[in-house]
Amino acid sequence: MAGLLRRTLPRFSLTLTVLLSCSCSVLGKKKLYIGALFPMSGGWPGGQACLPAAQMALDLVNSRTDILPDYQLELIHYDSMCDPGEATKLLYDLLYTEPIKIVLMPGCSSVSTLVAEAARMWNLIVLSYGSSSPALSNRQRFPTFFRTHPSATLHNPTRVQLFQKWKWTKIATIQQTTEVFTSTLDDLEERVKEAGIEISVRQSFLSDPAVAVKNLKRQDARIIVGLFYETEARKVFCEVYKEKLYGKKYVWFLIGWYADNWFKIKDPSINCTVEQMTEAVEGHVTTEIVMLNPETVRGASNLTSQEFIAQLMSKLGGKNPEETGGFQEAPLAYDAVWALALALNKTVGPLKARGHRLEDFNYNNRGITAEIYRAMNTSSFEGVSGHVVFDAQGSRMAWTLIEQLQGGSYKKIGYYDSTKGNLSWYGNDKWIGPGPPADQTVVIEEFRYLSQNIFVSVSVFAGLGILLGIVCLTFNIYNSNVRYIQNSQPYLNNMTAVGCMMALAAVFPLGLDGLHVSARHFPAVCQFRLWLLGLGFSLAYGSMFTKIWWVHTVFTKKEEKKDKRKHLEPWKLYATVGVLLAIDILLLLLWQVVDPLHITVEKFTREAPKGDLDVLIQPLLEHCSSEKMNTWLGVVYGYKGLLLLLGIFLAYETKSISTEKINDHRAVGMAIYNVALLGTRSRGGEVPGDVRLQPDTYSSGAALLRLQHTYSSGAALLRLQHTYSSGAALLRLQHTYSSGAALLRLQHT
Repeated sequence: MAGLLRRTLPRFSLTLTVLLSCSCSVLGKKKLYIGALFPMSGGWPGGQACLPAAQMALDLVNSRTDILPDYQLELIHYDSMCDPGEATKLLYDLLYTEPIKIVLMPGCSSVSTLVAEAARMWNLIVLSYGSSSPALSNRQRFPTFFRTHPSATLHNPTRVQLFQKWKWTKIATIQQTTEVFTSTLDDLEERVKEAGIEISVRQSFLSDPAVAVKNLKRQDARIIVGLFYETEARKVFCEVYKEKLYGKKYVWFLIGWYADNWFKIKDPSINCTVEQMTEAVEGHVTTEIVMLNPETVRGASNLTSQEFIAQLMSKLGGKNPEETGGFQEAPLAYDAVWALALALNKTVGPLKARGHRLEDFNYNNRGITAEIYRAMNTSSFEGVSGHVVFDAQGSRMAWTLIEQLQGGSYKKIGYYDSTKGNLSWYGNDKWIGPGPPADQTVVIEEFRYLSQNIFVSVSVFAGLGILLGIVCLTFNIYNSNVRYIQNSQPYLNNMTAVGCMMALAAVFPLGLDGLHVSARHFPAVCQFRLWLLGLGFSLAYGSMFTKIWWVHTVFTKKEEKKDKRKHLEPWKLYATVGVLLAIDILLLLLWQVVDPLHITVEKFTREAPKGDLDVLIQPLLEHCSSEKMNTWLGVVYGYKGLLLLLGIFLAYETKSISTEKINDHRAVGMAIYNVALLGTRSRGGEVPGDVRLQPDTYSSGAALLRLQHTYSSGAALLRLQHTYSSGAALLRLQHTYSSGAALLRLQHT
């Protein structure tokens, strides 16, 4: 009996095939063959659900009398295992084995790339249901390629829309080094550039994301787009937890096609607990292509999306959708068959008018291929995955679903229609902080000004010094006819007093800053400081230097020449001071004309305020400067320094000389010592110019304000000491007349 069955079954099968073929011929339907590659295993076993969905669509199309009434579509399919090598062999079988296929339907980006590149040589249209690689949008490389699965770059318009909605202008990216993510990121970079958004940090990794995540942390990345597969996502967020790159200051954008519990899956490649992973991923935003129409609409197949899912579940025999590869992409495979059927149906009329038929297609017939291409390119219908329409690159245009992880589960927060630029927002987004975080640390610029208390205190001391100078000047003028005063060269003493008062008066403009003076008038204040302090020093020190110079010149000559020089002509003293003053005036004029002082804003190390605030304080300081400031200061320091050294030498040489012609030269010598000492301590306070804060000690973390106050008040006090020291010689000239010609030497502390 068994042997009889074995002999009978093949004959019965052959007879059945003949009968079916005859029935088709009787019905007048010609067969059109579709060559398909469905990955039932491998990296993406999408064929497990996509193949049943495609067969469901074929059954409905073949049963319709209004779509291809004279034709029957038949699917010839193989398992590509999502492997380009295996797909190459299967593609050869499809092309070189009868019957002729009118269209190829691959799945998997790597397989589709291979098939689409080869199909042009056979004049074949390629329609993919499961390829997202942006590289497939290259029309020059893949001229006959279409896909119902949107390109991965379709996420990017949605991301840009969200960046603009939340007013972010600075983002960072981290990607796994694969072609699909690199292409997606290149597209994102172009789109954000057009939108005026900057990618400040771009990191990539091959297998270990630790270094890339650390770089994001170091460069203060806040809004981060992550492009990587699910396994690598767990590695990334384990490192994110370690680097504390999450929380209210950060927002992560991820791909939405991970499993809903991807961060809870135990992974031996990471050393983070489920609780740590859950904490790190909280609040992140995902974008996902809408693959199932959210609306209850009956499209071309007369099925709603809900009815399609119910029928697909029935065809799968009750398998768990989460364990069935390609379940999410099944609506795309279903609509791919419908897109092909409607396009072929659209070509029947034009081909008939030209005397051609679809069954006449062969691999050398470019005309039929061109007609099918035009029909596919103009496709537009409602499918179970939504509205089906292709862009100029043959990629599907679709809605994007926006979700946010809230409390450990994903919540829908909106949709984006890139074809119309329409964002449907639910308004239920939740943030760990009070709202969307800033795209970078907020830097508050804060100008630092001189403490008014210190300014007033130093000004009081300067005022007292000026008052003392007026007293000395008045005393000197009033007693100018007294012989002892005459022998001290009173006109030089007057110059010293006036110079000291000018130097002390420079304290007032030196204390003026942006708090008192507008930016428009600040350059005038800068010049006033320069001239007041420069000329004040020239008068005060120049008159003392002149005295000591002439004492040395007259009284250190040989004995036989002394009598000839006993008579000291006053005009020579005044001429010496005039020369020193003229040199200063010439130098200051040259400085002002060639490289005038202007206001400069200097930035110092940023400071973190107290409290948990996402801000930094940027201390700013206004001061006077010029383009060649160091050069001018070098010239002035060099010139004044030589005068100080020469003055010290002359004071030392004349310390033992006693004369009535310039009877206060010893006090003048002491004043020169003090000027040199205190001038050196104040970093050349005698040099004309502005006082510029140099935060050299800022590495210790001292506050800039304290540094400014200390430096400003110290500079002013040092000038005050220098001025009083310079005036010591003048004070020593005062005397009383109660005892006749006795000299009262007033010493100043």
